[in-house]
Amino acid sequence: MTGGRARTASPRNYAVDPDQWPDARIAGEPAAAVVQTIARRLAAALCERPELSLRALAAQSDVGRQTIGDLLAGASWPDVLTICRLEHALGLALWPGSNATQCVHD
Repeated sequence: MTGGRARTASPRNYAVDPDQWPDARIAGEPAAAVVQTIARRLAAALCERPELSLRALAAQSDVGRQTIGDLLAGASWPDVLTICRLEHALGLALWPGSNATQCVHD
């Protein structure tokens, strides 16, 4: 399996207290901390834009509503295309160190 055994558990499961996701301390899997940062930034963007629902973001980004919800909940490992599409739709960087302007779609 791509990603090895680490992907058998969700990112949230690497939190010391999974109920505190996305604000809990992460133990043992650096990639889970990256997903946590992405989830935090995405949640903040949605809070700043109350008119933007998950359904509206899904339509704008061409990313499924359930996929966005799973990312926010720490239930899945998002792929690069998903993150790029969300960054482009939101006009901001979600990936730590990302330049959202590079994620341009035709």
